[in-house]
Amino acid sequence: MKITALFLLILLFNTSFAQNNSTTNYNEPYRPQFHFTPESKWMNDPNGLIYFNGKYHLFYQYFPDGIIWGPMHWGHAVSTDLLQWKQLPIALYPDKLGWIFSGSAVIDTTNSAGFGKNAMIAIFTYHNDEIVKSGKKNCESQGIAYSLDEGLTWTKYKENPVLNNSGEQDFRDPKVFWNAAINKWNMVLAVGDKSKIWSSTNLKQWQFESDFKPTNDLELGVWECPDLFSMKTNSGETKWIMIVNHGDKAPNGGSGTRYFVGDFDGKTFKESQKSIWMDNGTDFYAAVTFSNVPDNKRILLGWMSNWQYATKVPTEVWRSAMTMPRELSLAKDKKGYYLNQKLVSQFSTLIKPVFEQANVVTPFEKVNLDLSQTEVTFDLDKTTNFILSLSNSKGEVYTITLSENKLITDRRNSGNINFSETFAPNSQVMNLNDKISSFKLVLDKSSAEILLNDGKYSMTNLFFPTKDFSILNIVSKDNSPITNLKINSISRVWK
Repeated sequence: MKITALFLLILLFNTSFAQNNSTTNYNEPYRPQFHFTPESKWMNDPNGLIYFNGKYHLFYQYFPDGIIWGPMHWGHAVSTDLLQWKQLPIALYPDKLGWIFSGSAVIDTTNSAGFGKNAMIAIFTYHNDEIVKSGKKNCESQGIAYSLDEGLTWTKYKENPVLNNSGEQDFRDPKVFWNAAINKWNMVLAVGDKSKIWSSTNLKQWQFESDFKPTNDLELGVWECPDLFSMKTNSGETKWIMIVNHGDKAPNGGSGTRYFVGDFDGKTFKESQKSIWMDNGTDFYAAVTFSNVPDNKRILLGWMSNWQYATKVPTEVWRSAMTMPRELSLAKDKKGYYLNQKLVSQFSTLIKPVFEQANVVTPFEKVNLDLSQTEVTFDLDKTTNFILSLSNSKGEVYTITLSENKLITDRRNSGNINFSETFAPNSQVMNLNDKISSFKLVLDKSSAEILLNDGKYSMTNLFFPTKDFSILNIVSKDNSPITNLKINSISRVWK
């Protein structure tokens, strides 16, 4: 009887989950066709990004009861290629200790926590809204949960929280990793306007090691969603990267992501140079990397939105998408260290050639394109002064201007912008340190991801045209030709 009852309970649960998530065909207006989106309801930060037994696990901040932010859960999806995702049941639900805010996941290969060898362990922030209402600051603490079936079911540690808050406000978003150099786990935590670093042998008891906030740093308010990992440069030098996210005061307004390059000894992180913004567009936030990826690859995923208007964008079934997964590499030039970002190699399996020509004379125009799912790439030998525009028969247009050492995007006439006065008050500007040599633009229904100079510079924007863009124009200031212009269509991944 117990087995039968359990079987029926599982069957009812899975049937209910399928029914509650079968109301969409992924063809709604503005629905991305090859970026990850939840089947329905609200999503924000990526969480617990990890690779295990041939699958990439994407957990994410999720509210299953509405399309605006609410009591947070961890949604869950898996993929074998980072492109085609299978939606799974909700992984973590709120409980008496609070809502489930952002965090990370690890594979405990040595059973250091005692939950089982190769247990998948989530480390997350509890956010207690009742404490917030009481006026106290210590509303956030860190908890853990474990799974012995690759993330399908979870058990929360009965003695949570494992890291109590002594009274600090904004005490959240743990990123945990195994540090073989010290034979311990490290945790980097966002606390107010700095990061705190901790260590542990078992994920249950944590020892404070140090604070990180550079002197004379930018005053950007609260830090969120940190990450910390090592990388080798193209010359074999090892450096550490600390990623920090900020909900406000990014270069073009609102949310944004920056990174520090430095050294880390398991206790203290020391930066080697000033921070760099990872993306200068208004729609790149909460970016963190996957752990445990084969060949020590670092693959980054971000939330493609902005807290200034995320709850107001004109979608109805779901809210928010993730960026395309981007593989990171670390380089160094005379001005210092920097990260390059490129789309993961699997992306090439989605593209099909539409147009290719060398030495394209400008002005160039191509009509009747499906620019809603398109990749446009080209190289520049001489001029960097040109305007690329995407438009439709309604006169709606999104423009990209390269002018000397600047990239400027403008969505003020791109379609539906009236849902928020903060969405498109101005054009967006990114200052560059180099002459532009290569340009990649990836379009997916309502988003543009721009990568310049093999991913040294990045700009991500949302837009909401009332009719898909179908006209591509490129105008050069001095009519110089563009070398190797390619236009590719990109296949839909949702079935």
